[in-house]
Amino acid sequence: MRFSRTIQTVDVHCEGEIGRVITGGVLNIPGATMAEKLHHLNSVDDGLRRWLCSEPRSGPVGSFCLLTPACDPRADVGFIVLQPDQAHAMSGSNAICATTALLETGMVPMVEPVSVVTLDTAAGLVVATAECSGGKVVRVTLDMPPSFLAKRGVIETAEWGAVEYDLCFGGVFYALIDVDQVGLTIVPEKARELAMVGVDLRGRIAAVEPAEHPLEPALNGLAYVMFRSDEADGAVRTCTTMRPGRVDRSPCGTGSNSNMAARFARGLVKVGDRVVSRSTIGGEFVTEFVEETTVGSYKATRNRVSGRAWIYGISQIGLDPSDPFPEGFRLSDTWGG
Repeated sequence: MRFSRTIQTVDVHCEGEIGRVITGGVLNIPGATMAEKLHHLNSVDDGLRRWLCSEPRSGPVGSFCLLTPACDPRADVGFIVLQPDQAHAMSGSNAICATTALLETGMVPMVEPVSVVTLDTAAGLVVATAECSGGKVVRVTLDMPPSFLAKRGVIETAEWGAVEYDLCFGGVFYALIDVDQVGLTIVPEKARELAMVGVDLRGRIAAVEPAEHPLEPALNGLAYVMFRSDEADGAVRTCTTMRPGRVDRSPCGTGSNSNMAARFARGLVKVGDRVVSRSTIGGEFVTEFVEETTVGSYKATRNRVSGRAWIYGISQIGLDPSDPFPEGFRLSDTWGG
């Protein structure tokens, strides 16, 4: 065995959504801020992401959590999410995975009953408060980036007519769509159809919506379509659809953060309210509306999102210098068109 490059990961899932936390093999990424590091990964050199997120080393499902030295002295570690489509500023499920891995492996000392880890992200500082017992992280609560409704929009389609959406920011930009508009329900047996319709709609909306963040250009651009529906018990059923064509297994932290802003803009929630987000497979996050704020000219909400994660493995990924696929490959049978 001979490796020209080696990466170590702690493999974690958050309510079923995979987040492989890189704990060794990457010293740093160029950039004086996390936003500059994100820009570098997406616009200058995305070789690390392509190498890790493509076959044969990975596949369309799951993410890699990239940890770097923090740029903000108030933070413990820098945090960027590597996914098959691009690098992203923030993800609730992946932040929960990263916090769990950092504490349970001792990279950040665990203090029971409560440990605090501060993540430096391109969307701002995210304080993760972990409930700990017997060496295990039982639950993680994230103080999320401020979320806001940027606009209510409509996209005309031949298949479903006029589809209304809420363009919201919750760490990344979402188009939140009531799922009944496309004639589907959020259930496991409809996951493939939801994924294909959501990715298709995301492409159409992104073509006409610049999704510009008022303060940080590195955060511009529509990331996902999240379908939603109301449950009889007051919870919100969520289904975030992700390129190239799958659904988030978790209830989606940044999407839940965005949805609270959309509900606030409609006068449906007030400070102190809690909303349960329930995923396609039944996992749950709890979002608490902490306070009102502003982001640029937008009215915004500060929210806390809590959920659970479990370590299931430890991996070492290497690159043999003779490997004919040093940047990986993708085939349409799995990755779509």
